[in-house]
Amino acid sequence: MDAAFLLDFAQWRSAARQAEDVGFDGVVSPELAHDPFLPLATAAGATSRVDLITGIAVAFARSPMTVAVTASDLHRGSDGRMILGLGTQVKAHISRRYSMTWSHPAARMREYVLALRAIWSSWNEREPLRFEGEFYRHTLMTPVFDPGPSPVGDPRIFLAAVGPAMTEVAGEVADGLMLHGFTTPAFVREVTMPRLKSALTTAGRRRSDIEVTLPVMALIAATERERTEKVEAARAQLAFYGSTPAYRPVLEHHGWGALGDELHRLSRDGAWTTMAALIDDQVVETFNVIAESPTAAAAEILRRYGTTIDRLQIGFDPTAPSEGAALLAAIRTATATPDAVPATDLGIA
Repeated sequence: MDAAFLLDFAQWRSAARQAEDVGFDGVVSPELAHDPFLPLATAAGATSRVDLITGIAVAFARSPMTVAVTASDLHRGSDGRMILGLGTQVKAHISRRYSMTWSHPAARMREYVLALRAIWSSWNEREPLRFEGEFYRHTLMTPVFDPGPSPVGDPRIFLAAVGPAMTEVAGEVADGLMLHGFTTPAFVREVTMPRLKSALTTAGRRRSDIEVTLPVMALIAATERERTEKVEAARAQLAFYGSTPAYRPVLEHHGWGALGDELHRLSRDGAWTTMAALIDDQVVETFNVIAESPTAAAAEILRRYGTTIDRLQIGFDPTAPSEGAALLAAIRTATATPDAVPATDLGIA
C-alpha cells in the first residue's frame, strides 16, 4: 500500500515521514506541477523503510542517461528503495510542452527501458557501454562519469499503461505495471490482464515476475453533503481524463466511446463545466469506489480488485491524515480476515 501525495516540495520531507509512521509501504511522487525525483531525495533522508516511487516520471522528456543517473543515485542513497515509475505522457505535451520528439511510443518506451538497463549494466559489469537502438544511442562512458557497481542493485522499473500496446511492453521488459486511475474493474479484468499475461508468456516470463499497481479512486463520505461535494469533484476529474483520446479505449469498453469524443471536442474549447455535467452517476460509480466509511470502502476495493492487483496507491493528505490512515487500516484488517481476499493477492500483507 502506497501513499500518493500532491504536495509542494517543501512539504515532502515531513509528509513522507508521516506516511511511513502510519504504516504505508511506499510514497509516490507524480510529475504534475513539480519534478518527480527531487521530493524523493528529501523523503530518502526522512525515512528508513518505505519505497520511493516516481508515479510517474515522463520518460520522453528526458534522456535515458539522465534518468539512469538520477534513479541510480536515489536508489543507492536510500539503501535500495527506489522504484522508477515511467510513463509516456501524450503527444501534445511531449512535443509542445517539453519540445521533445514524439514517435512510436510503445517501441520507443521498450527501447528506453533496455537503454536504462544497458547503462546500469555497464557500471555494474565494468564493461564498455554499447547500446545502439532505433531511438537511443549510448556508446560513451568514460571513468569520471561512471559511478561504479551499485551495492544495492538497480532500481525496479514500472511502466504506466492504459492501452494494450504499452501493457505489452510492460509485460515484456518491466518489473511493474502501473495502471492509470482512469480504469475500471471490467477493463482491468477483460482487457489489461489478458494482454499482460500474453506478453509475459511471449517473453518467457511468469505473472510473479511483474507487480501490478493501481491508484484507486475512493470517495469516503459519511454525510449526503460530503458525498455530493466529492462526487461533483469526481465528475470534473473524470471529464478531464475522459477528454484524452489515449484513454478512450476504457470508455469504449463500456459503450461510452461517444462520450469520450464529445469530451475531447469540448476540451478544445475549454468548456470544462459543460464537460463535467456530461459525467453521469453511472460513470462516476463505475470508476470510483464510493462508501460511507473506510471499512465499507475497503470491502468494495477488495471486491473489485482483490484477486487482480498486487499493490494499491491511495491518496494521503498529511494535513488531514485520518482518512488515508483509516482506509489503510481497514484494508489491512479486511485482508486479514478468513473470509476476505488473501493478503497475498494484493501484496499488502
